[in-house]
Amino acid sequence: MFIAEKMAVVQERINKACVRAGRNPGEITLMGVTKFLPLEKAEEAYRAGMTCFGESRVKEGAEKFEFFKERQSVQLHLIGSLQRNKAKTAALFFDFIESIDRLEIIAELAKHLQQRQKPLGVFLELHTGEETKSGFTDLDSLYRAAEAVMRHEMKPCGLMTIAPYTDDEELIRKSFRQLVKARGELQKRFPAKENWSCLSMGMSNDFEIAIEEGSNLLRIGSLIFKE
Repeated sequence: MFIAEKMAVVQERINKACVRAGRNPGEITLMGVTKFLPLEKAEEAYRAGMTCFGESRVKEGAEKFEFFKERQSVQLHLIGSLQRNKAKTAALFFDFIESIDRLEIIAELAKHLQQRQKPLGVFLELHTGEETKSGFTDLDSLYRAAEAVMRHEMKPCGLMTIAPYTDDEELIRKSFRQLVKARGELQKRFPAKENWSCLSMGMSNDFEIAIEEGSNLLRIGSLIFKE
């Protein structure tokens, strides 16, 4: 199958999951995760209608997606762990950083914001179960991070998490529900200041569960790009 056909299959699964959950498919953004793939694959997805892309490595993403920077309709997300020495490149190139997992990264990104033409969108990553992944571990640390984001005049977009890679559906749902609950607490803590509405959760193995639990940004790689 070509990438366009695979995208259509994924979208149909999204539509069906939305029907089950009583949701509008238009509320959900499909991100194509293109890490470790050649630019040609991303271009093919773009021609098929993909406008949101995710990369895990700063250098690879910046080199690969220079092609897309002139296209205002395309969003570029950094979804992998960010090291401090790569913060400048990330802050100047990507539209959104989803992997904000510690205060030091916020401070490092803030040093370069004046060189941007538009605000940097950020997501706070919450650790909800995947043992090998990073992220803030509790609400207090999440609150401190949110305060730092707003103090540095970044654009707070929402929260991100990675559920455990398991066949146990209840564990996956528990992970996603933690993120939903955290967003609710964050919005109560900062009710009139900023919008933390987006929930980036759900990948190729669990995106339908994520939709049922409230996700509005799906990070899909292998289902679209794997041969």
